[in-house]
Amino acid sequence: MQNGSKEVSKAAIKLAMTNDRIEENVLKETLNQTDIVCAAIDFGGEFSTSVTKIIERAVVASKREGVIKDTHAEEGAVAGATHEAITQIISKSIGLNVGGKIAIARCDSHICVCVFFAVGLLNMNDVVIGLGHRAV
Repeated sequence: MQNGSKEVSKAAIKLAMTNDRIEENVLKETLNQTDIVCAAIDFGGEFSTSVTKIIERAVVASKREGVIKDTHAEEGAVAGATHEAITQIISKSIGLNVGGKIAIARCDSHICVCVFFAVGLLNMNDVVIGLGHRAV
């Protein structure tokens, strides 16, 4: 089976929704068997001041986990996909705190980034999800 943008997107979404590191690592191993490599990082903070940090963490985690190489084009693809995912959640997140996971999945030229966050104040949270795709 060939993995295209749909399969890589599903992988990023599933990884972003894992509950803990154990579940995350099991899913990574399963996806790796289908030639999809992944990285994920937890994130929390005030949304408006954190956009740059979210993008930076996605790029750093992608390089650290071997999802991308240390090239301008691949770093730019992750940064662009992350930015796209963030733009999809701005209207619900601006001025509030976010907490959750950023997941990056790749197969061949397809790179997808998913942000899955709880958004709000105290315990009054909403849930948002954003997804971005790039090809390198």
